[in-house]
Amino acid sequence: MVDPRSVTILGIDHAQVAAPRGCEAEARAFYGGLLGLEELEKPEPLRGRGGCWFRAGTHELHVGIEEPFAPARKAHPGFLVDDLAALTERLRGRGIEVTPDETIPGVERAYVADPFGNRLELRQA
Repeated sequence: MVDPRSVTILGIDHAQVAAPRGCEAEARAFYGGLLGLEELEKPEPLRGRGGCWFRAGTHELHVGIEEPFAPARKAHPGFLVDDLAALTERLRGRGIEVTPDETIPGVERAYVADPFGNRLELRQA
């Protein structure tokens, strides 16, 4: 057995959310258009699986196809944003429900759902 202290986890490379087949246009509109994430080109061997990849700072968010699809309503990626108020206003302007959360003193954050029902946390940097 390998000693767990002999290996160091350096960070998180990416998080993945699931989506139904044919989701790509909606994912691009939401993650790329509304959230402003940069879309990354998926490696050729993975393109046939569907879905799409995005960059958030130095990390990636992968939207992957899951069949049968079930949205994650509790598990979620958390995004740091430079202007939470402006982003939540933009999302509400598009009819997206934003749920503020003040349970951690001194931390501004809110929850939204992507077009597929996956929970996302938005947190003021």
